[in-house]
Amino acid sequence: MNSIGLYGLGVMGQSLVLNIASKGYKIAVCNRSKDVVKEFKDNRVKDLPISCYEDIKEFVDSLKKPRMILIMVQAGKAVDAVIEQFKPYLDEKDILVDCGNSYYKDTIRRVEECKKDGICFFGAGVSGGEMGALYGPSIMPSGDKEAYEHLKPILNAISAKAEDGAACCTYIGDSGSGHYVKMVHNGIEYGDIQIICEAYDIMSRVLKMPIDEIQKVFDKWNKGKLSSYLIDITSKILTVKDEKTNKYLVEVILDKAGQKGTGKWTSMEGLDLGVGIPTIAESVFARCLSAIKDKRLKAAALYDEEVIMHVDKDSLLKALENAVYCAKIISYAQGFALLKEASDSYNWDLNYGEIAMIWRNGCIIRAAFLQDIKKAYDEEDIVDNLIMTKHFSAILKENIAALRQVTIAAIGNGVYVPCLSSALEYYDGYRSPRLPANLLQAQRDFFGAHTYERLDEKGSFHTKWEEIEY
Repeated sequence: MNSIGLYGLGVMGQSLVLNIASKGYKIAVCNRSKDVVKEFKDNRVKDLPISCYEDIKEFVDSLKKPRMILIMVQAGKAVDAVIEQFKPYLDEKDILVDCGNSYYKDTIRRVEECKKDGICFFGAGVSGGEMGALYGPSIMPSGDKEAYEHLKPILNAISAKAEDGAACCTYIGDSGSGHYVKMVHNGIEYGDIQIICEAYDIMSRVLKMPIDEIQKVFDKWNKGKLSSYLIDITSKILTVKDEKTNKYLVEVILDKAGQKGTGKWTSMEGLDLGVGIPTIAESVFARCLSAIKDKRLKAAALYDEEVIMHVDKDSLLKALENAVYCAKIISYAQGFALLKEASDSYNWDLNYGEIAMIWRNGCIIRAAFLQDIKKAYDEEDIVDNLIMTKHFSAILKENIAALRQVTIAAIGNGVYVPCLSSALEYYDGYRSPRLPANLLQAQRDFFGAHTYERLDEKGSFHTKWEEIEY
């Protein structure tokens, strides 16, 4: 009998199967296309404890009870179709685990639907791409806590390991919380990537640095406080030459970014819960703007304004590292603030320090300073926002001037820096004792009688702002 099954032999699915089998677990695999099963069996199984099935019933019957089946198919209707395929062959307390990038509300719905048949449905965020799936991803499982005990040994075994040997996998919470945390992870990832790209653009367009010089800066950053997977791969990307042109490959890649929707979901969730996450949202809008390349070329021809503000290269380059660090802290703070509001709203009781810990390896946003986030949550009883903690507030106080300097230099030279500037604006807004929302409330009351609150008296008030003639 097989210990676990996996349905869906796409790139991620195949990598995860090989990971599980390499840890000594007997695993059954199945796929909608029989040709894919045959090809996988002929080319990748070798001597590993992997059993391949073309028939769903035979696949399910090969599993120990309670059966545990990982689903690795495209998010959306495909997940629902697979669940319906399995239901006739499953027993009570069998476990289905959706390891794709599903929308958390779909996961919540599927949990309730499967519960009616006695089936335990899990939503597990899995981060790390193909290589992570093969060698160890960060895993964010959520569902019935008692049923999780069956999954825990396998998920811990196949997950990435931090430097201290801890598994980058922990029980997140009930229902769709695992996919929610993965969604926010991806939102933070969007912001992180855009911040790095803006730093690259400033070095290229404001400081006129050649690619090899920019590469050395990123390589240096990766050895210090900005040490992270994304800084590391950026440094490596900037060493690669294009065989056709002998230019650096990054110089011949079209400046038109794609996206799969998780950043958009995160931004929408911020709006739904009333949590300001402007840096994450701006990173999504930056991709949207990049996508209209043809329109941008027309605008460039129309608005051929030359914007030049002279800067000191050494001073700005030194400030840039600190500016990126500040923006990164503020972006992560927004993501964790969203997690807090979601935990309170959906009664998930999320453990923010543990979430930071499982992002230390395997996932895309792994970075050295995640350990500092865990420490901040350990040292302070209540954390409303990471920028208010002792550790991170000290960093921001010391370095926020660098973020101002860099943002001013970029804007002064006409360079688009939505994430660096929005991070600064978020900081300034969050620390402002008074915002112009008093005028905003007066405006709303004027045109819509929406009422307003006063500083000196409790309650809701309405003013007849002008005489209306009928």
